[in-house]
Amino acid sequence: MTDELRGLLRESTEAHLPDRARMLARVERGMARPGTARSRDRERTRALSWPKTVLATLATVGTLTASALMVVAAVHDPDPPRNPSAAAAPSAAGRAVPPTAAGSRTEDGPLWADGSVDPHSNSYWAQSNVTLKTGKPLTALVVELRIALTEGVRDTGSWRTRPATDFDLSARQEGGFLVYRWTLKPGRTVPPGEHVFAGQYDHAAGGRDAKDDTYRIDATAGAAEGGSAVWGGFA
Repeated sequence: MTDELRGLLRESTEAHLPDRARMLARVERGMARPGTARSRDRERTRALSWPKTVLATLATVGTLTASALMVVAAVHDPDPPRNPSAAAAPSAAGRAVPPTAAGSRTEDGPLWADGSVDPHSNSYWAQSNVTLKTGKPLTALVVELRIALTEGVRDTGSWRTRPATDFDLSARQEGGFLVYRWTLKPGRTVPPGEHVFAGQYDHAAGGRDAKDDTYRIDATAGAAEGGSAVWGGFA
């Protein structure tokens, strides 16, 4: 073999040696192509990391939501309902007795009572009368008249058939009512017989319905006697 032939063969062999940089680039492109093992590994990694991210986000949102609901519940939790009728009213004997109950009780012990709207009432003004009859002298007495605060109701005065100096009088609005209260002063007595206590008030023009008005009387006829109470409404 001549030297010239050997030279040609060597050049041909060197021309066919692999280009390492080009081969690495081709491998990288092949592995990045969908369906290859490395591509699948990358997709699996992304698929596994996505639910972890979502679950972490949901957990954070759930914690914030629960905290917000707890705050809302604490702010808006209503107070337990109050029952005004559960409060006891002082009796004439200084002890607690139930307030005016539904319905009526017009007789008890020496007491008898009645409630009525005075016939001289008109379309703008009215007078409600509480009539008390007692068969014994009373050493303690509280008369309470409650006028429902319908439209235009306003106190215009009161009176009683017993001397004014024998009683402490109050007239004020309480719990949706105009309340007149006569309390016998210590050391005074109410004799047997018939006695009237009246409250006067303005109201809106037209006939006024007294169905929600009530009265109550608590009395004691002496230290040896037990307390008595009567109550009712207005026809």
